[in-house]
Amino acid sequence: MSLNVNADAVHAAIKRTIDEHEVILFMKGEPSAPECGFSATVVKILDYLGIDFVGVDVLKDPAIRAGIKGFSDWPTVPQLYVRGEFVGGADIVREMFQSGELKSLLIEHLLVDA
Repeated sequence: MSLNVNADAVHAAIKRTIDEHEVILFMKGEPSAPECGFSATVVKILDYLGIDFVGVDVLKDPAIRAGIKGFSDWPTVPQLYVRGEFVGGADIVREMFQSGELKSLLIEHLLVDA
């Protein structure tokens, strides 16, 4: 029972963090020093688009690292959220960037100019 309570508390903390920021990236490392290539790729894309975002280093907290995967039902990190909605991991973000879909999503949410 305590495992569910703990998981619920972690998911509640993740939800609060997501709700507090327009764009948030759960990643390995910090935006200024990503600790994996996938996290670095998403950071570079967001920086290129001029997006102000918050990075959460999942390596600093094993509960967040495990919890974010259960929260989103997505097995890997990084994970990008825009205005509370899960966008995807590195491959999806890269594909959306290359197709222009990511910029369109950010324009739709009034986070970048058209």
